[in-house]
Amino acid sequence: MKVLGIGNAIVDVICKVEENFITKNKLSKGTMKLIFDEIEFKSLLNSLRIEKTISGGSVANSIVGLSQLNNKVGFIGKVSDDNFGDKYEKGLKKENVKFLYSKQKEKLPTGSCLILITPDSERTMCTFLGIAGKISEEDVNGEMIKKSELTFLEGYLWDEGEPKKAFEKAISNSNKVAMSLSDLFCVERHKKNFYKLVKEKLDLTFANESEIMSLINAKSFKEVINFAKEIKKHIIVTRGDKGAISIIGDKVTETEAKKNLKIKDLTGAGDLFAAGYLHGFINNMSNEKCLEEGTKLSSRVIQQIGARF
Repeated sequence: MKVLGIGNAIVDVICKVEENFITKNKLSKGTMKLIFDEIEFKSLLNSLRIEKTISGGSVANSIVGLSQLNNKVGFIGKVSDDNFGDKYEKGLKKENVKFLYSKQKEKLPTGSCLILITPDSERTMCTFLGIAGKISEEDVNGEMIKKSELTFLEGYLWDEGEPKKAFEKAISNSNKVAMSLSDLFCVERHKKNFYKLVKEKLDLTFANESEIMSLINAKSFKEVINFAKEIKKHIIVTRGDKGAISIIGDKVTETEAKKNLKIKDLTGAGDLFAAGYLHGFINNMSNEKCLEEGTKLSSRVIQQIGARF
């Protein structure tokens, strides 16, 4: 297997909203809010008109992208044996992704995420993790990880307790390990732990500009480049309309953003960028080609609704 992804198994519920919906519900535009109260989540959901429902989750989106590029891939994510759990598993299998988790009836339901798209195409997410956030080291198949060339993790999954143990088991069994920092909220919540992971444990780190700058408390992007050179790791940063950059040791490679795109929805831009980049990486393409593949996929996905092709 080329890549094994481990992440939150979340059913994406895509809805279009007006700007005032974001302010009225005291949400921070462009970020992800965790909702811990199932009743609160259902109340929010009941006030919306659903456009589309998709088996999602950040790393799962990347893994599906890799599968669509004809790479052999698998995914581990915790779901319950319920309606959403069945849909989730079927959705991945339909995309030729090996779903390496045996679901059972859980106290909590399968996780879901409201993706609220405002008229400017920005997405604001409200996530009820359900059972997805309870992944443990028992759920992670060490032998399957050892047989995979690369393990891809997401910052969204990291938390103290069982998820942290699952992360540690995955990393210790990996041949190579990559991780997405996922979200500014995640970085600020777990800064000390993420910093240690990036510096000591990860082979590749994916981040956007604000996430990586927050991680190292940088005041300018030059500090990010210097940090990456200093730790001698492989850091890949997306920078919106400024393009993307990869830093490996002293080698800095940049690519420009594609122009004149008809943007409909920014959901999945980072996930599909990672898919394209990893496709290049695992198939021994040049740094320039990896960035090009990532930019091509992310540019394509933002011109449609949802994070899947």
